[in-house]
Amino acid sequence: MTVTKDIAALRALVGDRTHLQEALKSADVAPLLMVLVHLGGDPVWLDRIAPFIKGPWSFHEEAPEELKAELRQALVDVLTDYAHSGRSLPLSPPMDLLPRMLDVCTGGTVPPEYYPLVIEEMDLEDSDPKTVKWRIPPAPAVLADFHVAVIGSGFTGVAMGIKLKEAGIPFTIIEKNPSVGGTWFENTYPGIGVDTANHFYSYSFNNNADWNHFFAKGPDILAYIRRNAELAALKDHTRFNEEVTQSVWDEQAMLWRIDTVTKDGKHDQIAANVLVTATGQLNQPQYPTIPGLEDFQAPVFHTARWDHSVGYAGKRVGMIGTGASGMQVGPAIAPVVENLTIFQRSPHWAMHNPLYFETVSDGKKWVLKNIPFYTKWFRFQLFWSSSDTFHHNLKVDPNWPDQKHSLNAENAKVREMLVAHIASEVGNDPELIRKATPAYPPYGKRMLRDNHWYRMLTRPNVDLVTEHIDHIEKGAVITKDGVRHELDILVLATGFQARRMLSPMHVVGRNSISIRDQWGEDDPRAHLGITVPNFPNFFVTYGPNTNLAHGGSAVFHSECQVRYIMLAIRELIEGNQATVEVRHEPFEAYQLKVDKAISKMAWAHPGMSSWYKNSKGRVTQNSPWRLVDYRNLTAEFDPTEYVFTKKAAA
Repeated sequence: MTVTKDIAALRALVGDRTHLQEALKSADVAPLLMVLVHLGGDPVWLDRIAPFIKGPWSFHEEAPEELKAELRQALVDVLTDYAHSGRSLPLSPPMDLLPRMLDVCTGGTVPPEYYPLVIEEMDLEDSDPKTVKWRIPPAPAVLADFHVAVIGSGFTGVAMGIKLKEAGIPFTIIEKNPSVGGTWFENTYPGIGVDTANHFYSYSFNNNADWNHFFAKGPDILAYIRRNAELAALKDHTRFNEEVTQSVWDEQAMLWRIDTVTKDGKHDQIAANVLVTATGQLNQPQYPTIPGLEDFQAPVFHTARWDHSVGYAGKRVGMIGTGASGMQVGPAIAPVVENLTIFQRSPHWAMHNPLYFETVSDGKKWVLKNIPFYTKWFRFQLFWSSSDTFHHNLKVDPNWPDQKHSLNAENAKVREMLVAHIASEVGNDPELIRKATPAYPPYGKRMLRDNHWYRMLTRPNVDLVTEHIDHIEKGAVITKDGVRHELDILVLATGFQARRMLSPMHVVGRNSISIRDQWGEDDPRAHLGITVPNFPNFFVTYGPNTNLAHGGSAVFHSECQVRYIMLAIRELIEGNQATVEVRHEPFEAYQLKVDKAISKMAWAHPGMSSWYKNSKGRVTQNSPWRLVDYRNLTAEFDPTEYVFTKKAAA
């Protein structure tokens, strides 16, 4: 945005001071305070309001109304001064005040190690500092002779396409569905939504002021992904309704040969210098192996393949599974079904957040769109509230006496809070408390959001069955106690084949080694979760040990991975290299480092199983790192960790 446009926008903004003052009533105090100090540079305001900000969420703020009104008036005055003076807005806040600003904004302490990440993530200059720029711009002919294939067009595939296009690198996205969106296109079950605050669960380079909820529903997220794809005109680079069956490295040509098949059975092959998989971990439904499942003879479907032709109102519905999808489906359908029978293998922890069901008012949307830098500071608040502040709760204290139920003193406090919440939601019903309370420590499995799940369990038409299933027969599920549960519809909320990463694709690298040969059925490994020995010019996103389970946003991780891949591609093109492949030594060292870190985390707890672990008990999915750690690990590309092959002379 040019200075002239800034001034014109500001003058329009302050032209009706009464409207501006009224509109600011919809703003949250902490980000509004940050905007005032950012623009005005007066530290006194930090001292005045800091005592009333107890944490990073909006509901942690307790400032008196008189002080809020004074704050709003001060900001109106500052904006008016900029508009009338013609001075351009400062893109950065006073750097000597930044540490204090971050602390006050979060109601806590933001360590200095986070400052580079925060400045980068807020992107106050709208320059997208994660974008990889050419050091030596390649000749057009060089770029024209280079091609990248991206498999998948969810959040990461679209981001990869955007960054490749910005760099002028030819690419093709291969998408098995008729639309971009990935898991947000495929999953359409009732109640689907995100459990990360979506003003943060979005691209750092394209903040969205139009979210309808603080925790967005599926259609809104899909619309956001589509809008980003449309802005970058990715449709021109995407082959829809086409699925990759296998990708084979051609050693002689130093290219990937990618075989595809369309929905109507047409086969084709694409050649690419670089192959990027953006298929994610959660894309192949996991169907349970229950005797007689095929004999049910009434509608039965997985949450990820929801059958909208089947009406569930007034029906007896059974649901197997109480993980993330099941916990969203249950409360969405319980009010209209005749009866909902939930078959629970083990309960999950679910944390309450007052904003989960809140809609974003038109007034707040106006503030997000119109007040300079407000969206940036608001996003930072959500970043801090949703990410690394919980990481220490997941670390095992070897001296903690009750490691069966908690990991450390802070983890025990979280457990007490969660148990108290369950009790309050189920009316202190001792049987429901027993059934709904996990035996394992908080965060041992994915921490979910309570979307009135516990409250739903008290409904007279909802039954929570903890007896294990024995078998299924026509129109009924039979549990091991011999009880027959008659049903009209059976919903499988049984998760995904996350451990069989990249399945069902067949990927073959050097010397005819397949990815399944190297990983086995369920032991995927990659350097930084991205690169694999024996597979040159091959990059995995949302790969092994990159799943966030302590908090944060998967989109943040995907942007880190996209930047790293773009850095590697830059090395190839600028260095006139044909191939890049991670060396075995750094690869193995990283695996040892990951396993050692994870052994001290909640997910390695011996008292439970989850999709995080493989058949041998190794945690293959989750990242042990804080967001700041993973950002630092991937912010630079170290060529010494890789072997390069020069292009043959023409």
